[in-house]
Amino acid sequence: MSKLIEYDHLSIDGKQAGDAWWAGQQDIVPGEMHFTYQLGLLSSAVGIVLGRETYEGFAQTWPTLTGDVADRINPLPKYVATRSLTDFSWNAQPLEGDAVEAVARLKDAGDGTLIKYGNGAFSRALFEAGLIDELHLSVSPFVAGAGESLFSGLVTTRLELTNVTEVGNGTVVLAYVPKR
Repeated sequence: MSKLIEYDHLSIDGKQAGDAWWAGQQDIVPGEMHFTYQLGLLSSAVGIVLGRETYEGFAQTWPTLTGDVADRINPLPKYVATRSLTDFSWNAQPLEGDAVEAVARLKDAGDGTLIKYGNGAFSRALFEAGLIDELHLSVSPFVAGAGESLFSGLVTTRLELTNVTEVGNGTVVLAYVPKR
């Protein structure tokens, strides 16, 4: 059975999207420690799970990049939750049928690690279904003050902190496992 790791970027006040969040992120440039962390995370990856919007953004950017992280991400298969996307040119395929059920089948069918990038309703649905095995939160040192919260609307869920990694520029990655 594959393990599913969700990786998200957050402001220190727990925001992960919106104009204020993007404005706060502009001055935080990922450094070498961040890329080393990403390579470690990707080392056992057998695929990447993405929502449609994240896939479209990644597919425009990652194929044009070079370096160790790009060399690892680009050839991995991408599994995309979408009802409308028709262009799957970046080594991707749609998650057939209900996306949450498709991820459950994907996890059951394989070994290794699936990395889920992006956030929003798809992330919340996977979390609610108990499919996320680890949650890695990259927390950057700024207060967005407004924007969307990562798990807005979820019922109380307990997590256990398993690791803290400083990745430079005041950013830390907090790794958690859900207490089931």
